[in-house]
Amino acid sequence: MENLRRAVNEIAYSRNPRKLSPLPRSLIPLLSIASSLYKLALSLRYSLYRHRFFPIHRLPVAVVSVGNLSWGGNGKTPMVEFIARCLSHFGISPLILSRGYAGGDEVNMLHRHLLGTPTKFGVGANRAAVASQLIQRYGYVDTRESSWYRKQHLGHDLNVSLDSENIGAVVLDDAMQHWSLWRDLDIVMVNALTLWGNLQLLPLGPLREPLTALKRADVVVIHHADLVSEHIVKEIESTIRGIKESIPLFLTKMNPTYLFGVGNINAKIPLTALHKATILCVSAVGSAESFVKKIEKMGALYVDRVDFSDHHAFHVKDIELIRAKLEELEGKFGSKPIVVITEKDYDRDPEILKQLYPFKTFVLCSTLRVMAYKGSTEDSFKNFLKDHLKLKLPVEN
Repeated sequence: MENLRRAVNEIAYSRNPRKLSPLPRSLIPLLSIASSLYKLALSLRYSLYRHRFFPIHRLPVAVVSVGNLSWGGNGKTPMVEFIARCLSHFGISPLILSRGYAGGDEVNMLHRHLLGTPTKFGVGANRAAVASQLIQRYGYVDTRESSWYRKQHLGHDLNVSLDSENIGAVVLDDAMQHWSLWRDLDIVMVNALTLWGNLQLLPLGPLREPLTALKRADVVVIHHADLVSEHIVKEIESTIRGIKESIPLFLTKMNPTYLFGVGNINAKIPLTALHKATILCVSAVGSAESFVKKIEKMGALYVDRVDFSDHHAFHVKDIELIRAKLEELEGKFGSKPIVVITEKDYDRDPEILKQLYPFKTFVLCSTLRVMAYKGSTEDSFKNFLKDHLKLKLPVEN
């Protein structure tokens, strides 16, 4: 199965199909048919929602959708965390809704990162039903405009203060194609490193929707913008503005902050621990390239990599493969290499990674930051969020 996923990924991001290896090349006719069927089903489904044959549920609070047009690695989960922190700072208790895909590694990571904030979590494919249940449990407060100072909970209207536990906004993780919920703000994430691949729809290409779907976006965020040239950023901007000229545009990056060891999550290890070391990057994420590029900038002696498909659950045979690579590197450089993984990989299954002992396994922790670009800054993104949602912020007691 992993070999098949690699082959499909190779097709999706190939610039020249003639240079594909035999297995991917043999899959193209079948994937082309499947892609055509997917396009038909997508168009029909969208039409049914647009003409209200399928219901679109409105929640009683502001809703922010964070999504993308292509599979994996676009920075959706870090952006969801960033928005949840912004809302918490505004005095609003956010509810994050996730489908909990592939074991919920992203939700587990968000839980860890947002401890100490009033953020609540709902997991399930039917996010409208999950939201309704949690709103009924916790109550809600409409934070938009003059509604801020009143809340509804079990039929009672009460004064609202900054420490209110009532849900004040909903953040939808990976929801651009989740049309059953009305949203007040649609954020679309774009991976500057991989972009839209061969521009084909799934499964022949990486696109969940055609690029024209950007017309539905309220804002586009170019993620990993620090890992590409200014020329490429301008080309991406030109493509986006060719579809929707006046759309607000922001750039983001992941700032590495510290490491922690598998088995000792509370001990923060400085990034300098990777200086002049032999590193093996192991990842099962949507954008392994961005992860490896960050490690390469940390002054390591040598960086190698073992990549798996996004959300891949590690098994014993994977650990054996990783150990074999580590032993090869140890023989080549004469010292034990260090394994570095992403937080998503850690949260998927922390226990199995302990089997790499006596090799050290570190987890890289990073934070999303908004880059300055053509007058756009982190503060202007926060102001855009507040203004677009028409939030009326409370006055602290």
